[in-house]
Parts: sequence; structure tokens; C-alpha cells
Amino acid sequence: MKTRAFPAKAVRRATAVLLATAAAISLAACSSGGDSAASGDGEAADFGDLSVQLSWIKNEEFSGEFFADSKGYYTDAGFSSVTLTAGPSTGTAELLSNSADVALSDAVSVGTVVANEDAPLKIIGTTYQKNPFTILSLADGGNIATPEDMIGKKIGVQASNTSLFQALLAANDIDESQVTVVPVEYDPSVLVNGDVDGFVAYLTNEAITVAAQGNEVTNLPFADNGLPFVAETVTVTDQSIAENREALKAFLLAEIKGWTDAVNDPEAGAQLALTDYGKDLGLDETNSIAGATAQAEDLVVSDDTVANGLFTITDTLQQETVDSLAKAGIDVSVDDLFDMSLLDEVYKENPDLVAYAK
Repeated sequence: MKTRAFPAKAVRRATAVLLATAAAISLAACSSGGDSAASGDGEAADFGDLSVQLSWIKNEEFSGEFFADSKGYYTDAGFSSVTLTAGPSTGTAELLSNSADVALSDAVSVGTVVANEDAPLKIIGTTYQKNPFTILSLADGGNIATPEDMIGKKIGVQASNTSLFQALLAANDIDESQVTVVPVEYDPSVLVNGDVDGFVAYLTNEAITVAAQGNEVTNLPFADNGLPFVAETVTVTDQSIAENREALKAFLLAEIKGWTDAVNDPEAGAQLALTDYGKDLGLDETNSIAGATAQAEDLVVSDDTVANGLFTITDTLQQETVDSLAKAGIDVSVDDLFDMSLLDEVYKENPDLVAYAK
């Protein structure tokens, strides 16, 4: 039973439009010829342009994408250009309205739309094996170390993370009435200033930033408190899988190469954000390097990626993700949410890519 309504009315309208016109809509990336594979005479594939909706600003979080772009992996894979559009965004509305071909999102946001809107979306891989979401607090303030510590506290929650936070509460049997949700943006100064007791954050971003300001922080990681789910998911429409399979596989191939570089040299990935892709954002070099290193060591890789390659989502992790969503009343099955067949084919065709560690 689908018990949780998704608040974005625009997504509902976009879904209806997409479903009504599915036969007439084509992926922009393949507008010049669809899934054109390499020809018999050895001519390289030409997949045209591709649009990727990022979940966040262009910081070190997307080191792998920056490597793939700057080192020509996207071009080598057959794309004329790949546009990386900055967030924050869950990417679901952009996919459903056909304004993005690929979205880097998270399983809860995607699962919510699939469950409540029958959205034709699938996760075909994931950058993060372990999601980075946390309730960040100050040790001498809210000091939220357990889920129960949230009760009676003011928690700053961004609009795009509302469903995530609701899932955390549900997973820990905490009623929404037991906490005070304070709508916030992504600036953690509201936490430092004492306007909220806790703040939905990333372990690799705001948690590092606030600690670097000289504050002792406490983290309540979602993944360790009832919500193990994949994040920075590579998400596409069902139609794209059906009609543009080779283009999506080419994208995954370039992504694996880019993230192989990011894992092996996180500082270089951070520098790409600092000096090029996010150069106008005023990023802090120390924090960026720390964030890139933390994600490379703790989130992107796991025992499963060592065995199967980057972006893989094992059957176990797929089921854990679906079980986490179920705790929040998001009713989806593994088959509703995931299609790992494209990544399986990429690794079957390129087995050398499994061994990403240098």
C-alpha cells in the first residue's frame, strides 16, 4: 500500500505528459541517430549530446564526472558533449519532463516517485555504496548521537531531503509530531548559530565544513541507523533503457573510468572542482580534499566493488535498499526500482574495468 504522497505536483504532471507521449519522445542524447553502435567498418559510435542532472553543486562530490569530462572519457565513449547541470535536485522531475537524460539522485527520492506516481524510472548503477546522509549536530548543542536524541529537537531539513528525513523517522519508529522540522537551505550556519539542534547533512560535506570551523560535531549517519540505501544513483527512464541502451552503456563505461581516477587520486578530483568546474563557488581547498578523500575511501568503494567493480549494486544491497524504503511506507520491489542488466553488460564487455584499484 502506498501511504506516502509525493509533494511535487510538477512531477505528477510531468509523469502524465511522459506516459501520454512516450512513443513520440526520444532521448536528446541520441537525437542525431538513436543507439548508433560502432559500424562494421570500425567507425566510432555517435550518441550525440547528453544531459546529466547533478544532485548538488559542482563540488568534489562529482570528481568522477569531472575526470570523465576533462580526460575525454565521454568523448571516447561516443558523445559529442555531456552537459553537467548543477543541483540541488533529486533529478526525478527533470527526467520525467525530458529535460535531463540521466540524473544522479538517491534511492529514496526515486523510490518515492516510482511508488506514488508509477513513474517509469530505474536505477542502473550507483556511485555511493553507502549513503552519506547524516543528522549533523554540535557536541555541545543538540548532540544527536542516537535516533531517540532527535525527539523534542528542532531539525533543519531541506525541501529536497524531506522524504529522506521522513524515512529516517519511520525507520526508527519516531512520529513526525515528536520532532520540530525547520525548513532550511543548505547553509549549516543555522546549526552553528543555534537556530536548529540538528541538520540534515552529508558526511562528506557539511559535517566536514562545520568541524573545520573548530566545532566538535556529532553525526547520526542514516546508513547506520535503519536506512542502508544507495545514493548518487544513476537514474534514467524506462524508455531510455528500451530505446537508447547502447548510449546508456557508453555513459556507464565513461563513468567507471572517471570514478576509477577519482578513487585513486581524490586530491586531483578535488582540484578539478576547485580550479575548473566549481571555480566560481568559493570552495575551500582543505575541505574539498577532505570530502573527496572521505567519499573515495568510505562511500564509493566496498567489498562488493572490489569483487564486482564500481557502480555495482549487489542483490543484497538492492534488497536492503527496498527494505529501507518499506520502513518509510514507500512500497516498491527490487524490480520496480533497479535494472542492473546494463552495468552487467558493460563489465562483461570490459572485464578489465573491474580492477579499479591502482
